[in-house]
Amino acid sequence: MRVSEIFTSLEGEGIRQGFPCSFVRFYGCPLHCSYCDTRYACQGGEFRDMSPEEILEVLLRPSCRRVTLTGGEPLCAGGIVPFTDLLLDRGFEVNIETSGAVDYNILWSRERRLHLKDRLIMTVDYKLPGSGMEPRMASPCFTSLMSWDVLKFVVSDLEDLEVMRQVLERLRPFCHIYAGAVLGRIHPRDIAGYLLEHGLNNVRLQLQLHKYVWDPDARGV
Repeated sequence: MRVSEIFTSLEGEGIRQGFPCSFVRFYGCPLHCSYCDTRYACQGGEFRDMSPEEILEVLLRPSCRRVTLTGGEPLCAGGIVPFTDLLLDRGFEVNIETSGAVDYNILWSRERRLHLKDRLIMTVDYKLPGSGMEPRMASPCFTSLMSWDVLKFVVSDLEDLEVMRQVLERLRPFCHIYAGAVLGRIHPRDIAGYLLEHGLNNVRLQLQLHKYVWDPDARGV
């Protein structure tokens, strides 16, 4: 498995925000989002080939049993299902941050996900127009979300907010929903105002905690 980095920090986003968590950042992604802040995990060849057992050995060193698999695109990492099963068998709670371009239903059946429940969380990013990648979204990623999953929107401008509202009206998801700002493109207060103005009462404004605690460009946090 091609691994860009492994580190332990605080969860910066989503339903586990603020909790200590270990991260495995896999190398490689089929998308090229305009605001990508982990380009080093997508191009340049900076990765290490590791077996699932080698990754597990690193993850067992800290006492934390929350792990987030991210990237790049973790669902494109070869062997991601048996690796995830290995983590679950060792008592980890696994969160998978995925781009919305890879259908996770092919990897985990609905029955399997219902059995695991919130031990396996899908945090799925709907790529809005500002990303340049909206046409690549895989519809099943958003119609199969469980109540404990996360639907995430990364917002660049007002057009993105309008599209987000249209997507929510179409999907009517029952999972956790977050909207966050692309740093430097839109102010979080503009998102807050939009949520209030349009009565989006089930959407939570999200700030990327790690970019406020540490330097926004810092790696390994």
